[in-house]
Amino acid sequence: MTEMQLILVLWLVGVLTEAITGALAAGRNRMDLFGVVMVACFTAIGGGTVRDVLLGGYPLIWVAHPEYLLAIAITALLTVACAPVMRYLSRLFLTLDALGLAVFSIIGVQKALSMGCSPMTAIAAGLITGIFGGILRDLFCQRVPLVFQKELYAIVSLATASLYMGLTLVEVSEWVKLLICLPLGFGFRLLAIRFSWSVPTFDYQEQTAH
Repeated sequence: MTEMQLILVLWLVGVLTEAITGALAAGRNRMDLFGVVMVACFTAIGGGTVRDVLLGGYPLIWVAHPEYLLAIAITALLTVACAPVMRYLSRLFLTLDALGLAVFSIIGVQKALSMGCSPMTAIAAGLITGIFGGILRDLFCQRVPLVFQKELYAIVSLATASLYMGLTLVEVSEWVKLLICLPLGFGFRLLAIRFSWSVPTFDYQEQTAH
């Protein structure tokens, strides 16, 4: 298996995992089946879509490969059918989501570099790819995005993208970059979950006049 085939397989696992989390979020808001599928799609491929729109990367991946949309829709509907057992798989989803975060962050950097973008833009593209699906999911579910509420998620994505970019600048081989960045990004996210690491919050309340 080549490094690109490995990334594609991990990307598909991450996309389908995000589709499941999106479908479950829609279910918590009692959406109909169309809403479930739409939220699953935005969660699964929203980050990559936002990245490509900003960078001018056309055609968008779901336009070039509409079968991905079909796979996401089927996964969302299967999630509805299997909803009673999903609560027992929460740890598995968290693990796969952590892996997907690392993979998406790396793919975002790769995509930007392939388009001739600067290192800083490539890192930003990795961050957008990693976190924007979850942001869109939470916005459609009418809640403050989880990534903005102490959750150590964006920092993991940013660290993974930055590390991959740094190794690229010193001309490390692709396999070595993946063998370093994937485990570190994945492990960083799991440790953040395990020990509840978080970013400090800012609480500013206007004082009411008496």
